Amino acid sequence: MATVVLVGTMDTKGEEYAWISDRVRAHGVETVTVDVGSFSEAPASGADVAAAEVARAGGGDLTVLREAGDRGAAMEVMASGAAAVVLRLHAEGRLDGVLGVGGSGGSSVASRAMRALPVGVPKLLVSTMASGDVSPYVGEVDVTLMHAVVDVAGINSVSRQIFGNAAAAISAMAVEHEARGDAPGGERRPAVGLSMFGLTTPAVDEAREELVRLGYEPLVFHATGAGGRAMEKLVRDGRLAGVVDLTTTELADDLVGGVLSAGPHRLEAAAAMGVPQVVSLGALDMANFGPRETVPAEFGDRTFVIHNPAVTLMRTTPEENAELGRRIGAKLAGAHGPVAVHLPLRGLSGIDDEGGPFRDAAADDALFSALRDALAGSPVEVVDVDAHINSPGFGRDAARRLDRLITRAV
Repeated sequence: MATVVLVGTMDTKGEEYAWISDRVRAHGVETVTVDVGSFSEAPASGADVAAAEVARAGGGDLTVLREAGDRGAAMEVMASGAAAVVLRLHAEGRLDGVLGVGGSGGSSVASRAMRALPVGVPKLLVSTMASGDVSPYVGEVDVTLMHAVVDVAGINSVSRQIFGNAAAAISAMAVEHEARGDAPGGERRPAVGLSMFGLTTPAVDEAREELVRLGYEPLVFHATGAGGRAMEKLVRDGRLAGVVDLTTTELADDLVGGVLSAGPHRLEAAAAMGVPQVVSLGALDMANFGPRETVPAEFGDRTFVIHNPAVTLMRTTPEENAELGRRIGAKLAGAHGPVAVHLPLRGLSGIDDEGGPFRDAAADDALFSALRDALAGSPVEVVDVDAHINSPGFGRDAARRLDRLITRAV
């Protein structure tokens, strides 16, 4: 029978979780309750996994946490413990979905547990925080958010509807998950990740089509920060046989403070896991900001392109490109798997072509030169391609080279 794990603070939300648990079971689905309340008392909370056990799983002691009186430290331990507990339940085959309800604190703990699980495992968070910036709760995985509308404070005419919908939704998702198993559904071809941006789409489309022809399942990730992190997550989860990382633009945002950074560890998962990868420098000619008026004043003398009313592109400088080359080289030089780098010598994006607004050969050359120097003496294969990144053949050749790297690695 499908099982939903309920992760919550039973010391403050015990009534709500008991009601939700009854609703889930009414849909023919089992429940396992995990108490992450630092002031819960077992067995009074009635949880299947008591708070003390969660604290131990997080490397702490519940009594010590209480005596210290540091709520933030306690929540960190309980969040780590909740993640460990749900991973154990998943490994034991006792988890087909996770549901959490709460305010900011409960949401942060429950979402930590959800983010620890593989993509594809149903995750539903009912939160009072769901109408604002939800990136801290979603991260790079498939957390489904539902706005609680009212606070999680008893069962009333509004919360009964919201929580009832949540119970029905997670129950249905859990039944579907149990029916298909943990393995991704559909045709079982080796999956390959590709990074894409609007201004590198022709190259990525060509690579994607070639990968299909070669017998792979291409998964395209939009390089908007979340997309890059999602691709790295799937690499670390063992879901990708290789990566065609044509669009590494998120690293530029990380360097200059743009809005689409994937963080400092972008481009590290495949190298660490030994996954074959073909890397290029797509859209490193730009960093991304919001509307033009939101661009920091320090960049006032730079070259900009208004991509759309919500996105302003800023041209990277030779100095920034040289630093990006050094950073990329350092990430790839110590890779545990085969790596090839394709350098598009005639331009990095759809607006870094001949006559384009971001065309700056000196800036591109600084990137190429720094990257070559950083990779000198390493086993990484550097391929100079006398073409623009979106020129016919660039994406196809990158896909073919990845196929050769994967075949050689097998």
